[in-house]
Amino acid sequence: MVAVPSPNLPTGISGIHSARDLGSVRRGGANQSFRNEAGPYTHLWEFLGYLPRRKAAVDGLVEVFLRELNPVFDAVYEPTFWAHYNKFWDRKYGEDDMDAVDLRWLSLLFIVLAFGELLVCPQPCSIEQQRESEESSLHFFWASRKAVVVSPTFSGESPDLVRAGILISRYLLHLKRIPESWLTQSFAVRMAQAQGMHIDGKGWGLPRKVLEIKRRLWASLYYLDRTTSLALGRPYTINDKHCTPMDISNIWVDDVDAEAAEAAQPLSMDQPTRVTYLVFQQHLSRISGRIHDECFNLTPGAARATYDKVIAFDEALQDWSRTLPSYFALKRTDYSLDELHPYLVWHRLYLHSAYHFIRVTLHRSYVLLPSITDRYKASREACIASACADLTARLTLHQPSMADRIRFNVAAHSLFNSALVLGVIAVRDPRSERTQAILEDLRAFCAKQNEDPWTNQFELAEIKVVELCIASVNRSRRPSPVRQEADVPNAQHDVSSSRVVDGIGHNHEAASVMQTYNFEGLPYDDHDIRYDDEWLNTFFGQNRAFPEPTDLQTWEELLGTLESKR
Repeated sequence: MVAVPSPNLPTGISGIHSARDLGSVRRGGANQSFRNEAGPYTHLWEFLGYLPRRKAAVDGLVEVFLRELNPVFDAVYEPTFWAHYNKFWDRKYGEDDMDAVDLRWLSLLFIVLAFGELLVCPQPCSIEQQRESEESSLHFFWASRKAVVVSPTFSGESPDLVRAGILISRYLLHLKRIPESWLTQSFAVRMAQAQGMHIDGKGWGLPRKVLEIKRRLWASLYYLDRTTSLALGRPYTINDKHCTPMDISNIWVDDVDAEAAEAAQPLSMDQPTRVTYLVFQQHLSRISGRIHDECFNLTPGAARATYDKVIAFDEALQDWSRTLPSYFALKRTDYSLDELHPYLVWHRLYLHSAYHFIRVTLHRSYVLLPSITDRYKASREACIASACADLTARLTLHQPSMADRIRFNVAAHSLFNSALVLGVIAVRDPRSERTQAILEDLRAFCAKQNEDPWTNQFELAEIKVVELCIASVNRSRRPSPVRQEADVPNAQHDVSSSRVVDGIGHNHEAASVMQTYNFEGLPYDDHDIRYDDEWLNTFFGQNRAFPEPTDLQTWEELLGTLESKR
């Protein structure tokens, strides 16, 4: 058998992957395939069937995406996109010109149309209009996911596949389907690595415009990979040891020609561009990766044995926050440039949301740990401050447009983390004065989500878990005389008076949330705790990741255990 030479197998689309050849094998050499109406272009006819018949309908969806989301997302490089778009619609109809259809670019078009379908839905809308909008959007979403998987078989990799993968991941974040987003990000990372995006192109002599675009794509992937993996407690895909360092420059050269791009110089951080937030997001992502490696590995007891390291990472996060320019600052934010640069409102939100999410994740393992010396007070107060600031951002979003809703939701994957930390703290200490303030905000959050007609099943599962926490606290609180209303901190403050830009209320209160709720200096009694921290592995695992909100039974058991151990 070793001496027998291997057979010569056919290659390419017309070879072993061809439906015609596979059909011949099945029929023992018959010349007709089971499906020969399109020949080698069967896959293209299938994907073209997902598109609307009228070009004007596609034009409208593309234009609304590029107008509403692309300035914030930086998802599509418009000159190249429009060149492919015009070439696609100018093609001849029939099999003779099917080679002109780039399935990789078509995957990007489909996910753009998926967002576009949501954007054109009127607000407010009827139940029928909402259902039709969601179904049409999912129709294009699934077409994009399928095209992303199939297209490398026929055409290899391209930047369009990376862009499509990033947009698909953001679409899933919008739907709160975070585990699926983790999978699609990994695929997009592989597509980028196959094209060498993990290596800085400066040493290759790439043109300045191409170099900056590739750096931005890689920075977006790096951030998604780090934060989503940290949120789920799963390994990330990008290994820093296999990448060359690359720093994003504060420069925007997409609107100039190649010669002007080569001569352009980076701007100071006092002059914001659409790239500025990526500079700080990249630094924050590196801190997030180190936290993932050193505090949430699978070595038993490693995270709890190095609390000093947790404090050091918190200081690193605080140092990062102090490097933010005034228009991105966490406190005493300068909003004067928002009118000139509308994208700053959302880029600021993304940076703040990521900071609070990483900080809460860093400290949440220690919220339930007992210490007679109150050793973990710093973690408890850090979780409260960041979780309240994050929750306040949600409560200040009033009657958003669909564009505002999507812009917000792609950064709101951390909100459940914040709401649950507050809920667990309340269950842990139900009789504290601050618990009343926490419950007020959590009730406001649940009421707001329940009244929102666009709340999906994943968000409803999150609300259910938060409501379980509220019910647990209510059961545990001892009857007490009714207090005067002025004596009870009211966390449900009037946010309608907040200054609003593009549907987002500027969080003037978040900077002083500790003073608003009077959390500082309140006693926290750990003397009656009768348990160690090993039981937490049952619910959070060795890397202390929260259970999925859809795992309602685990949350019920966790809250029941907390009640029994108080």
